[in-house]
Amino acid sequence: MKKFYGRAAYVQSAGVRNDMEIDGFAIAVCKEIGVELSTHRSRSFEEMQAWGDDLSSFDLVVALSPASQRQALELTRVAHLEVEYWPIMDPSGLAEGREEKLALYRTVRDQISKRMIERFGPPTED
Repeated sequence: MKKFYGRAAYVQSAGVRNDMEIDGFAIAVCKEIGVELSTHRSRSFEEMQAWGDDLSSFDLVVALSPASQRQALELTRVAHLEVEYWPIMDPSGLAEGREEKLALYRTVRDQISKRMIERFGPPTED
């Protein structure tokens, strides 16, 4: 998001659970397009709230899995917050061999990029 739109919006990565470690294949395919994920950490919705991020201060939650959509809808039922579900496949464990895995992760990366452009317009950053 920051690669495409800079600081035009405040973005926080969160999920159903806190994995802390970012998948190495995700790091590799994002690096190909100039996005550095090696130091990125995602946190759970509960951690966001515990650390003082008020979900009602956000305008939109983009859920990439059915589980995250369910949790986002539950957490936002009392807040005026839009939840969108972008059905993106989870590439982990779906292929054998490094090149096949990288190809799947590239597909997912490109699906997310396409959805961002459809939703938010053409990138404003280089």
